[in-house]
Amino acid sequence: MTAQAPAAPAPVPASFGGFVAAATAAGRLVVQPRMGFGDPGRMRSGLARTKAATAHTAGTLTVDSYTRVGDLAGARAAVAEGGTGLNGYPIAAHSPDTTRAVLHGLAGPDFPVQVRHGSARPAAIVRALTAAGLDATEGGPVSYCLPYGRTPLRESVDAWVRACELLADGARPGAVPHLESFGGCLLGQLCPPGLLVATSLLECLFFVRFGLRSVSLSYAQQTDPAQDEEALRALHRLAAEFLPADVDRHVVLYTYMGVYPRTEQGALRLLEASARLAVRSGAGRLIVKTAAEAHRIPGVGENVRALETAAAAAALAQAPGREDAGADGHGEVYQEARTLIETVLGLHPDLPRALTTAFRRGLLDVPFCLHPDNAGRSLGFIDPAGRLRWARTGAMPIRPDTAAGAAPLTSDGLLAALHHVAGRYDDPRHRDRDDGHDRPPATPLTV
Repeated sequence: MTAQAPAAPAPVPASFGGFVAAATAAGRLVVQPRMGFGDPGRMRSGLARTKAATAHTAGTLTVDSYTRVGDLAGARAAVAEGGTGLNGYPIAAHSPDTTRAVLHGLAGPDFPVQVRHGSARPAAIVRALTAAGLDATEGGPVSYCLPYGRTPLRESVDAWVRACELLADGARPGAVPHLESFGGCLLGQLCPPGLLVATSLLECLFFVRFGLRSVSLSYAQQTDPAQDEEALRALHRLAAEFLPADVDRHVVLYTYMGVYPRTEQGALRLLEASARLAVRSGAGRLIVKTAAEAHRIPGVGENVRALETAAAAAALAQAPGREDAGADGHGEVYQEARTLIETVLGLHPDLPRALTTAFRRGLLDVPFCLHPDNAGRSLGFIDPAGRLRWARTGAMPIRPDTAAGAAPLTSDGLLAALHHVAGRYDDPRHRDRDDGHDRPPATPLTV
């Protein structure tokens, strides 16, 4: 397939959120890869193999770096040269007919496809995906601005207002557009969960205020399984409290996004632990990582194996009361996140203005984030029990953990913290205690 592929019918309208809701009702976890290729033929093959995996899967079109930063001329030039230098699918450089041909016979009610990108200014991406008949994407005005570049937050917020409106207005008849917040994944690691939960909830409120009626709230697996489960349950509870009752929603968990285990066995253990965490906490969807993450960009086969490994682990997990997963989310993560949310909402009735004001005053402050609009006065650390806590909170309306004896962070200490999870899972003596039971070492994947 090339950029001049023949036209194909647009995919049948399907509700991304409805697909996840139906899977949850049936007791199945939806698993999804990160996957994007510059060549349309290879992209189609990746989607086909994802759909055929022994798992309940959703598909992904991850866009390339040129498109992500708005360099559409660079993306078109790369396409003209064959697309071999692209690190994702250049959806705004290909014609809608080309993308429809990629999706034809694959995307539909039984296999929704989401566009993932990383752009602070996503209008061109949203126009391209809706023109091709798609209606699900992700990101957010904060989460796709602060970690990824130097775009002023005010500009990102304005761009995301427009993106929400384009997605809401551009969907085909019968489709329910879906937008996932990336807010629970800020910088991937060493950010205490309260801020992740608050940002995810605030971004979903933003989406709803600008026309979306189907959203997902994200959270990235962190350093301590019990704290992660508490955070996910807090996210369920806060979503029920703050989002309108008629808005479709689910929680999506990301397998650990920090430094990944270098051994195949360690990577497999961590992936399986994330699948069990998703089931225990009532998440509807899991974004997986592969055994190749520590070494290189994974291929299609490695992604499929990760999907099947996660699905098998989820099927074996016990999930009592998944429908009530948010009922007990009232611990310290909930209290911290609710304080941050209420502080932001109290700044101004206009949520875009409230968000920018919160960062300008340091009331939201992402640790280790170098963006000019981030105050940079907060600091997270891993306590002796493995939980993420605040060493410094700057102007945020929450208290640092003085009782845990946080020492000044040195370069060696930062490196140790960054490798904390990888080292634990690479240790051959490791046993998962994420659900209160020791487990034998996992059977390695064959890659």
